Amino acid sequence: MPVPAWRRPRKSGAAGPTKQPLSQDLIVETAIRILDAEGLDGVSMRRVAQDLDTGPASLYAHVSNKEELLDLMFDRICGEIELPEADPARWREQVKQVSYSIHQVMSAHADIARVALGDIPTGANSLRVNEWLLTMLLAAGIPTYAAVWGVERLYLYINADAYEGSLHLSKRRTSGLSEEEYLGRFLGQVREFFQALPADRFPSTVKHLGPLLASASEDGEDRFEFGLELVLRGLESYMER
Repeated sequence: MPVPAWRRPRKSGAAGPTKQPLSQDLIVETAIRILDAEGLDGVSMRRVAQDLDTGPASLYAHVSNKEELLDLMFDRICGEIELPEADPARWREQVKQVSYSIHQVMSAHADIARVALGDIPTGANSLRVNEWLLTMLLAAGIPTYAAVWGVERLYLYINADAYEGSLHLSKRRTSGLSEEEYLGRFLGQVREFFQALPADRFPSTVKHLGPLLASASEDGEDRFEFGLELVLRGLESYMER
């Protein structure tokens, strides 16, 4: 439609989409997108503000600092962890199921597991998972101190394993190689190093070189399963009979 002469013409693009109002949810969602694309080191208040087309100062009305932002991101991601209806009679099977779910979620979001290392998550979603695990171990007959420490050790193992996986993924991306090429080069270098070790100084290592090299090339899920079994069998030894 033509614009009447007595009206000021609209500026180009004035009818475009309205800018989404700034909120804590929007800030956290944006930070998680950056995390998934670039890793935790790519997340900063300035970078989040840039993606939201605003200034860093405007974020502080919703998030006090980067540390709080990381905590909020971690807790939002913990909301993706699936928890079955608790059945104490199947505690071992279900704890293992939830452990795999935690590992899968942490691994799907770059190196977010790093946030949980050296910290005590207190968000509603992380507490939900903690409550489920603690309740299940207590119902199975594991004494309180062993159940509390068991949950903490279980978290540490899962997050550390997921973080290690993220480090390998980051190195592979930096190398520019495909997953198959990267693993071939990495495992080849590991193999050459161990094969060159002097047998008089490292007799056990050289003697069992085959299993050691096989372990390095095994699927990560097999190693994760092994570590999970170590934790669960340890917890079983504390059960009140």
